[in-house]
Amino acid sequence: MVGKIKAYALIVPRFEDVLHSFYAAEIIKGVGLAASHLKADILIHITERYGKHEDWLNWPLLNSDYINGVLFADIDGDTATLHKVINKGLPYLVLNNYFKEDTNCMAIDNEKAAVEVVDYLIKLGHRRIATIAGDLHTQAGKARLKGYKEALAKHKIPLQDEYVTVGGFLRSPARQAAEKLLHLRLRPTAIFAASDVMALEAIDLAKKTGLKIPEDLSVVGFDDNPIALYSSVKLTTVKQPIVEMGQSGLETLVQIAQGKVKLPVKTILQAKLVVRDSCAKPIVAGLKGK
Repeated sequence: MVGKIKAYALIVPRFEDVLHSFYAAEIIKGVGLAASHLKADILIHITERYGKHEDWLNWPLLNSDYINGVLFADIDGDTATLHKVINKGLPYLVLNNYFKEDTNCMAIDNEKAAVEVVDYLIKLGHRRIATIAGDLHTQAGKARLKGYKEALAKHKIPLQDEYVTVGGFLRSPARQAAEKLLHLRLRPTAIFAASDVMALEAIDLAKKTGLKIPEDLSVVGFDDNPIALYSSVKLTTVKQPIVEMGQSGLETLVQIAQGKVKLPVKTILQAKLVVRDSCAKPIVAGLKGK
């Protein structure tokens, strides 16, 4: 039956607001573009995270009689479940993750992009640079935090523990993290948020506390999410090729399923810093209350 169909499963991990997620929407858009020109069907399956339910592994369609391969939008660090799927013998590809072992994967170089962000802020003259990290269960979240630390070390700027907060890619935790940073005695002059949604929360809170962006506080996001267009300040951010990753991911999975590529397939995509209006040279002391 497989030879007569072109059907692939797209596995999307469930997380808060997944149906409104910029990342998930862009991946689905890219996969849809590829499916259109490949004349393939896509079955989207949203799974619970961290093994809260593993019955999807017994999903009736999850076998070679019905689908040609499995494309993971992410795995959120759940390698155990990934290996269970791999052991079923289905062609597969994991997006948004890079593995040293023999695992088919395609990822964005988040670490390098984060280094570029911090390098940019340091070039502007910032030394008190804080971060609102993403979900540290995800490889992307960990890589962006690692890049932040790596850039500070490269420029011999001591890492201040109080400048490292976690927002988990979510609005409310990001706002709490920003509040903590903005009330430090020695307030940071710049914040690198690991997503645009978190960056916009930091900007909104900063403005409500009387700070001007970018005069009093520089902010950089990550994603180039269209939601940033509604910000009062054009956000400096990192543009990720997410749609391209979804499109190329399905195209590559088809090649894997057809035996046209050497395994394992490993691809790294580059992100790009987009400079707008939310950053400037530091001109204030950054003390609490000023």
